[in-house]
Amino acid sequence: MIDSHCHLAGEKFTDDLEAVVARARAAGLERVLTILDAGDPVEAAQAERLERLWPACRVAIGVHPHSAASYEDSPGRAAQFVQEQVAQTDSARAVGEIGLDYHYDFAPRQTQQAVFRVQTQLARAIDLPVVIHTREADDDTLAILREDGPGTLTGVFHCFSGTAELARAALDLGFYLSFSGIVTFNRSETLREIARLAPLDRVLVETDSPFLAPIPHRGTRNEPAFVSHVIDTLGTLHGLPAAAVATQTTANFHRLFRP
Repeated sequence: MIDSHCHLAGEKFTDDLEAVVARARAAGLERVLTILDAGDPVEAAQAERLERLWPACRVAIGVHPHSAASYEDSPGRAAQFVQEQVAQTDSARAVGEIGLDYHYDFAPRQTQQAVFRVQTQLARAIDLPVVIHTREADDDTLAILREDGPGTLTGVFHCFSGTAELARAALDLGFYLSFSGIVTFNRSETLREIARLAPLDRVLVETDSPFLAPIPHRGTRNEPAFVSHVIDTLGTLHGLPAAAVATQTTANFHRLFRP
């Protein structure tokens, strides 16, 4: 198993990172992909600590749309910071998470778009996939990803909780869909139907920990070991043993992120 998106470099894992890693490995995880906020020295230091504990782990580095306001005067600086940190980080395998968030609008939408665009351009230039965050911004997210035409950029729509139309559009662009603990929630019938119809060779699994703990851990801090519950749910939806889903999603991760 692989948790394709978590935040182990965040402060919520500072005190017990060793125990979290031990539980993940005991649960059968091969590795995780940890998301780093570009230019954050605290997260970079914890990522180095994680790498010492678990050398198989990999990272993605990007400027989240919530942080885009810091680059309002010069969006290109965002790409510069990401490029420099990727070059200095041997375990970097993706640019992300990046995208648009019109729910919170912590940055002006035009600024979010500019910062997103320069990072997709960087990812194409350095031949890395992207990890996409999109919330209430489907049309603009897709428009930016389509700028150079389908197939020129690849990546994953992380923590997918969008519409069937967004799922089809993402798949048509050659992207993967990553399902999180949300797919286990009682009120997620529509999302489960999207997950059931998604081609299993284009699906990843994640925790987005420390957020969105799956049932039966709902309401607690999430962690990578809990990704098995997402896999169990996908197995039920596809009529397959959980082990088959774990094998397929692991192969998908390797194909996309070349770990």
